Amino acid sequence: MSSKRIIFFLLTTYLIGNLLLIFIQYNWAKNLNTLIEGNEKLAYELTVSGQLKELERDILSVESRIRGTITTEDTVFVTDLESQIVAIETSIDKLKQSPGNDSTTHYIDLLDRLVHDKLRYSRFLLGVYYFKGKPAAEAQIATQRGKHLTDSIMVTARNIELGRQRHLAAVTTTIDTSGTNALHLGIILISFVLVCGAFIFWYVINTIRRQNELIRQLHFSEKKVREAATVKENFLANMSHEIRTPMNAILGFANLLQRKQELDNESRQYVQTIQRSGENLLTIINDILDLSKIEAGMMRIETMPFSIRGLLHSVETLMQAKASEKSLRLTATVDDKLPDILEGDAVRLTQILVNLIGNAIKFTAQGGVAVRLKAGEKVNGKIQVGITVADTGIGIEPQKQQTIFERFQQAEDSVTRKYGGTGLGLAIVKDLVELQGGTITVESELGKGTTFHLLIPYAVSAEVAELPRTSSPAAITQASFNDLRVLVVEDNEINQNLLQTIFRHWQISFQLAANGKEAIQCLKQQRFDLILMDIQMPEMDGYTATQKIRTELHLSTPIIAMTAHAMAGEREKCLSYGMNDYLSKPVREDQLYDKIRQFAATSFEKNAKQISSVGSVNGDYRHIRLDYLREVSAGDRSYEQVVTEQFLEMLPAELQSLENAWKQQDLATMQSVAHNMKTTISVMGLNEELQPILDALEYESQTNESFQQLFSTLQFKCEAAIEEAKQFCQSLITS
Repeated sequence: MSSKRIIFFLLTTYLIGNLLLIFIQYNWAKNLNTLIEGNEKLAYELTVSGQLKELERDILSVESRIRGTITTEDTVFVTDLESQIVAIETSIDKLKQSPGNDSTTHYIDLLDRLVHDKLRYSRFLLGVYYFKGKPAAEAQIATQRGKHLTDSIMVTARNIELGRQRHLAAVTTTIDTSGTNALHLGIILISFVLVCGAFIFWYVINTIRRQNELIRQLHFSEKKVREAATVKENFLANMSHEIRTPMNAILGFANLLQRKQELDNESRQYVQTIQRSGENLLTIINDILDLSKIEAGMMRIETMPFSIRGLLHSVETLMQAKASEKSLRLTATVDDKLPDILEGDAVRLTQILVNLIGNAIKFTAQGGVAVRLKAGEKVNGKIQVGITVADTGIGIEPQKQQTIFERFQQAEDSVTRKYGGTGLGLAIVKDLVELQGGTITVESELGKGTTFHLLIPYAVSAEVAELPRTSSPAAITQASFNDLRVLVVEDNEINQNLLQTIFRHWQISFQLAANGKEAIQCLKQQRFDLILMDIQMPEMDGYTATQKIRTELHLSTPIIAMTAHAMAGEREKCLSYGMNDYLSKPVREDQLYDKIRQFAATSFEKNAKQISSVGSVNGDYRHIRLDYLREVSAGDRSYEQVVTEQFLEMLPAELQSLENAWKQQDLATMQSVAHNMKTTISVMGLNEELQPILDALEYESQTNESFQQLFSTLQFKCEAAIEEAKQFCQSLITS
């Protein structure tokens, strides 16, 4: 059976089944509704029958009580008689309002008249007794009028009940019929569902069996493909290693030979040829390996902050030598509107630019190559960086421009013979651009040059953008950091030398410590205004050292982390251990200067006229952020004072509650307090600094060690924020 016939069969079965289900459901619902209505009528008929019997009893009771009073002359029989009469009138009114049938409506009206006549006669008889005495009442009874009325009422009630019983019999018949139909339809529905379920089960099982067979075959094929890919990957890795090992020796000794003074011109030319050929061979190997990584899905795009201007300057410096060899101009410009610090993969961007500029230089005999970077529009929080690489080279024919991004393709075979190359460079560039979510296009005119247009999205680094950029390292003077003492905790000698050179140039007093243990000893012996803390160090790492500084030495000295880890969450991790800020390696001078300037409160105290050393530069507090409070207050300083005083009162109490809850192992209370503290700290803009710690306390399981670590960090930061809030509150009072 073909797939089309199977689909048609299934679709037809589905439609017929649905129509049959709709028909069965409709009739079943119809009979069920009839059954429900019949039951309601049956219940009502039984109610009416009960009302008639109760009415008869009440009529006889009234008559009996009146005769008892007349006979015995004891009025106790007629106590509450009027209320019983009212009840009878109410009952007959309800009976009149009930829906009847043609056979009972006349009798109900007759019953209504007879009952009211009987009640009037009863009141009349009782009046005769009260006003004329017993003999007159007995004479009235002897007329038999009351008895005739009572008999008429009983006969009429029987006629109504008989009519109701006939109606009840018809309703019962309807109920039986509807119930039987509903039962039959329910059986049909269940049978249909079971049959359909059995068919679907058989079909699904059969389909799964076929799919399992296909999966087994695909798994076998995939296994073969993986084995082939593994063989290919191992081959490329082995070839890379085997080729690189001798090539490194060739290039290394070629460099050594070029330094020999005794080489003649011909020998020097031979050596240069060896070096250039070796470098070209290494470039080919790198291209093949990159292509293999992209094909295998192993190429990873990293995200970390980098300077776009610094990167372009490095690429320009790297490629300038090749351009100068051919007497070509190489220019690189960046749009002033483009932010300098972006977040993305700087290595892959460098690779893209080197490939494009290298190609442009290769295919350009005279003129030059121009690289331009400009800021595009922002999309989804990322800025589109436009990159243009234009040359004045040989150009590309229009019909060949669509194939130049394909692998192992160049514009002409003659180009390959004349200029060399594998044709992998542009294919790799295109793959790298697309891996970063970008696009690349080409414009070219034969004999006039080629222009590549790239558009790659990068995030603006908020971490760096938030820092003040009012000064440059070149403008730093000795007066900038008077009396500032910095402890540099760093185990790498190269980084030590770098920081020594920078600090000596800035004339900052500093001391070196090779690990966290040495840093602890230095802090026990001397006072420092700032600590630069490496993370990975022997004997004691930066995290442990920071924890000991905060919990054992009880020092509030600002600590700036320096780490080569640029992964997401590293900054938050450093802050959670008690550090004040974070610098990623390699450390840039301007970033380091900004951090020192931000945290060197003592040095800027006189110039900035701060309230105390825990404040921050240029009137901004180091911990608390007042933007939100001022936005809400709209300039109402009395409101700001009230809210700040509430903050100063609530935060210490919540810290104490948090610690007490942990000591009592009342985790629910601890989590609740941590959650409530998020609201308390938000008014002073502490969310960014304290939110990770409070989230950990609220949502994560804690050991005693981890809690003490988090709590000590939280307590330290809160105490610093409280001091700043006190200063802010005092400024509101005195101003």
